[in-house]
Amino acid sequence: MAKSTGKLELKSLTKEFGNGSDKVVAVRELSLTIQPGEFVTLLGPSGCGKTTALRMVAGFETPTSGKVLLDGEDMSTLTPDRRPKGMVFQSYALFPHMSVFDNVAYGLKVKKLSNSQIKKDVGEILDSMNLAHLSKRAPNQLSGGQQQRVALARAMVVRPKVLLFDEPLSNLDAKLRAQMRIEIRSIQRQLGITSIFVTHDQDEAMSLSDRIVVMRNAVVEQAGTPEEIYRRPNSVFVADFIGRSNFLAVKDVKKSDRTRVQISISGKKMKVNAHPKALSSAAPTLLVRPESISVSRSKTAKNKMKANEGLVKNVVFYGNHVEYEIETAQLTISAVVSDPVYDEIVPVGAVAKFDFDPSRAWLMPSTGKEIKED
Repeated sequence: MAKSTGKLELKSLTKEFGNGSDKVVAVRELSLTIQPGEFVTLLGPSGCGKTTALRMVAGFETPTSGKVLLDGEDMSTLTPDRRPKGMVFQSYALFPHMSVFDNVAYGLKVKKLSNSQIKKDVGEILDSMNLAHLSKRAPNQLSGGQQQRVALARAMVVRPKVLLFDEPLSNLDAKLRAQMRIEIRSIQRQLGITSIFVTHDQDEAMSLSDRIVVMRNAVVEQAGTPEEIYRRPNSVFVADFIGRSNFLAVKDVKKSDRTRVQISISGKKMKVNAHPKALSSAAPTLLVRPESISVSRSKTAKNKMKANEGLVKNVVFYGNHVEYEIETAQLTISAVVSDPVYDEIVPVGAVAKFDFDPSRAWLMPSTGKEIKED
C-alpha cells in the first residue's frame, strides 16, 4: 500500500513585523500537526494571526523563526511556486482573458503535462464540479458561485499535497456559501487532500472541519474537533466565539468524580462536567448553550420571581425555533426552543421559568470576567 502523503507540521512557527518598539508579533510559537487528508480550519477574529499563518505555509511570508515541514521535508525557505500546494483565494484570482478550461488547465501546463493528459484531467475535474458546460466561458460570464468553483477546480486539478483556503466564501451570499461548503467538503474527502481553511465564520468552521484551531492574539486558544470546541471549550473566549452562550456564576464547587464536580447555582445543587482546571480556579464559570435551556410560562408575579424565573424581554419566532431573551436580577438569559408549539410561546412582558439539563452544561476556569452571583 502506498504511503499517505500530505502530513503537515508547523513547528514553533513565529512571525514578527517591524522592529524595536514598533515590533508586532502576528503569530507566536504556533505548533500544529495536520495528518494526511485532514481538514483543519484556523478560526478567529480579525488580527488573530490565522491568515499570516496560512501565508507562511503557502510561502508568501517568511517565518521569523520555526519551520514548515511537509512529509518531513522543510519547506520554510522554498518559494511559493516550489511548494506542492494549491490555494483558493477570497478574490478567486481567475485570469480574465482565459476561458474556464484554460484557467483550470494553467497549473498543468506549468507542469508541462501532455495535451492529452491536460484534457483528461481538466475534463474530470470540471465534470465533478458541474462546470463542463461552462468550459468555454470567460470568468466575467460566470456567477460568483461558478467563479468560486472554477478557482477550486484550478487548485485541485494539480492534485497538490496540501490545499489552502483563504476565506474563499466571504464574497458569496448566505445560501450560496452553504452550498459551497458542502461541495468543498465533498470534493476534499473524495480526493483526500490535506486542507487548511482560514475563516472568521464559525458556521464554516463547524460544517467543514475535522479539527478547528481557535486563535486569539497570535496564539492558539484551543484545537479540537467541532464537538470538543463547542461542548468543551477551554475558555470563555472560545465559548463566546463559537456560538451563543450563557455564562452563569456558581458556588460551593466540589469534586464529585473523575470528570464531574458538584456545584450550587441559584440555591440548587447539581453535578456537571468540568474542565480539569475548573476546580482549582478562583471563580469558575458555567457554560449553558441557549438550545440547552427549556422555557415555560410561570404564574409567579413579577415582584416575586424565583431564582430560575425572569421577565421575557424579547421573543423572535423563526418557524422551526423560537428565541428568547429573559431578564433576571443577575443577567439576561438567551434560550432557543426548537419546534415550538405556537400557543405555548411565552410572550414579551410575561414571567418565564427556565431550566437546563446539568449534563448539557460545562464548567470552565475563571477568566476574570465572570458574572458575580448575589
